[in-house]
Amino acid sequence: MEKLMLLMVIFGTCCAAPQDLSGKVFVFPKETNTDRVVLMTPKNRFNSVTTCLRYQSDLSRTYGIFSLATPSFNNDFLIFKSNAESDINLHARGENAGFTSLKLDANTWHSMCATWDSSTGLAQLWVDGKASTKKFVRTGAITGAPIAILGQEQDTYGGRFDAKQSFIGMISDFHMWDTVIPTCEIRHYMEDKHFSPGNVFSWKALDFQVKGQVLMELASEVM
Repeated sequence: MEKLMLLMVIFGTCCAAPQDLSGKVFVFPKETNTDRVVLMTPKNRFNSVTTCLRYQSDLSRTYGIFSLATPSFNNDFLIFKSNAESDINLHARGENAGFTSLKLDANTWHSMCATWDSSTGLAQLWVDGKASTKKFVRTGAITGAPIAILGQEQDTYGGRFDAKQSFIGMISDFHMWDTVIPTCEIRHYMEDKHFSPGNVFSWKALDFQVKGQVLMELASEVM
């Protein structure tokens, strides 16, 4: 009965208050241009960004993992898997850099953190504890009311999703900060040790809406 009630909540369109999702996983089970998780925050300026999450997928095509759009840019901050098996594109303020030769085995849980510093324009990816080289994307703060989404890539502000770019798989432990957090904090996240939760989005207090058929399961059942 407890699991049934949980699924009933997740199938709804809105969660009334932030929830502690510790030990839980979002499941995106099918290709679609509708199913997604929308994340809410009152913040509308990001001088820098760090995002961390854990995910698993068996897709070989492109897909969006996390998309943040503002009225100024559809891709104000985007983590996007490219067609190449080992490549991730990171977008900031409409520009992007490609990170290649990453070890992204299918059907395997990966821990990924992405950082971007608006003052220098430098971005970096961390995958399963290993840091990429830093690459230039673009300088300047992200401003404007954000629409933040897990599982889809926004081609317009809040919409025009492409099913062929939808995420199929599982996502957990998502956090976002409006700073580039210290390397030691990223390592603590990667090693699943104590770290300071995201001050924009925190998996321990997530304000979100589920759109479509996105399910939630206990991490112990899928990880």
